[in-house]
Amino acid sequence: MLALQPPTVRPFCTLEVDLAPMMDLGLGRFGQRRIIPIVGGRVTGRVSGTILDLGADWQSVAHDGVAELDARYAFRTADGAVIEVVNTGYRHGPPEVMAQLASGAPTPPESYSMRSTARLESGHPDYRWLNRMVFVGTGARDASTVQIDLYSVE
Repeated sequence: MLALQPPTVRPFCTLEVDLAPMMDLGLGRFGQRRIIPIVGGRVTGRVSGTILDLGADWQSVAHDGVAELDARYAFRTADGAVIEVVNTGYRHGPPEVMAQLASGAPTPPESYSMRSTARLESGHPDYRWLNRMVFVGTGARDASTVQIDLYSVE
């Protein structure tokens, strides 16, 4: 068997995403469904820009309280490139912590887990290198924003 080297994980960027109020779709086939519109924000780090007022996080919350995250949105860099973000993952924690988070009350991020994998994609010639990268993220949510720190897996 080959002795493969484990990947290195490096800080890449921080997404500070502004959210509109959640829309509750009710109980779907696989759990409670909700949509959280993404209305702006900023990106800082190895890439930077302004998050556009489009996109949403389409969530399903399973019977065990685990929220499945499926966010799709975009940001524009200072030089005009548009970069798509597709971020999927899970958020979970003790029921009382998840209830506190859902109420909008300040909730320490270390009291729950929010992890994701992300894909960044652009057709802009200066940013096509993003199309072949792998990212993992850790996040935190409050009443009207979410922060996601993305790490490149190299």
